[in-house]
Amino acid sequence: MESEGKIVFTEEQEALVVKSWSVMKKNSADLGLKLFIKIFEIAPTAKKLFSFLRDSPIPAEQNPKLKPHAMSVFVMCCESAAQLRKTGKVTVKETTLKRLGANHSKYGVVDEHFEVTKYALLETIKEAVPEMWSPEMKSAWGQAYDHLVAAIKAEMKPSP
Repeated sequence: MESEGKIVFTEEQEALVVKSWSVMKKNSADLGLKLFIKIFEIAPTAKKLFSFLRDSPIPAEQNPKLKPHAMSVFVMCCESAAQLRKTGKVTVKETTLKRLGANHSKYGVVDEHFEVTKYALLETIKEAVPEMWSPEMKSAWGQAYDHLVAAIKAEMKPSP
């Protein structure tokens, strides 16, 4: 939801996201890797979007470059979600958003990729905090992810 350009994220949504993120934070490297393994299980061709995986003989989950990348993506998604209500906007540095937009555009990321990632993110969080998981938590995380994706897409330039 948006109100006069400001994102509306309720106190309840914020509480659900912050509480679950505080539990997951310490395992963000492993959870990030789980997120990407889920993405590749759902959409194996997504591996081709990553130069370090494209021609690698090493299985993705053992690739030394995947875990740090996966962790940074997972942390960015979660930190951005946790800040949403406080700031009323996606809090990723503008330079980072521009780079993300440019890279996602350059590598051919399309709406379906974002949808697969959303599904995989929600499943990863559900498995990480099963005792906290609820339809309300799913909705809060889903909405936060949608705002992050909208901010990234706003920076994606169509290929010439």
